[in-house]
Amino acid sequence: MDFLQLAKKRHSVRKFSNQKIEKEKLDLILEAGRIAPTAANYQPQRILVLDSEESLEKLKTCTPCHFHAPLALLVCYDTSASWKRSYDNEDTGITDASIVALQMILQATESGIGCTWVAHFDPQLIRTSFELPDYLVPVALIPMGYPAVDSAPNLTHENRFSLNRTVFFNSFDGISKGKPSEK
Repeated sequence: MDFLQLAKKRHSVRKFSNQKIEKEKLDLILEAGRIAPTAANYQPQRILVLDSEESLEKLKTCTPCHFHAPLALLVCYDTSASWKRSYDNEDTGITDASIVALQMILQATESGIGCTWVAHFDPQLIRTSFELPDYLVPVALIPMGYPAVDSAPNLTHENRFSLNRTVFFNSFDGISKGKPSEK
């Protein structure tokens, strides 16, 4: 499968079977995150694998978007390890963690594992429930598992704006504020 086919195939899975993810597939997914590019190659990503019954129950107190997945990845970054832009001290950790998360999501898809990116969680509850040190920042939860038989992409999954609504060359002349209204 070429990359665009993989990217188009990927969709947010919100309904999972009870089948556990094999260690070999989880290892591939985690390896895809490990090799992801990060600013200055500082590799500030820190991934917490939540696969025990106790951890998954704790997760349910932190977000309504757990989807009863048999496994979830909590993607964080270490503020003491992330690169800071010299011009304004902007921390690139959230970008690095996002790239890591995306590579793991795409590897999961290629491996037949369904998942979704969840940003709707209580970061303070995540911190206390999973005893995150102060220097770790939670960025994303990725519930994952084998899709349930009746799992399907959201009805709007294939609705995408045309390139001329989102891509501009050399200047933003003609750009409109807000969401584009035309497809």
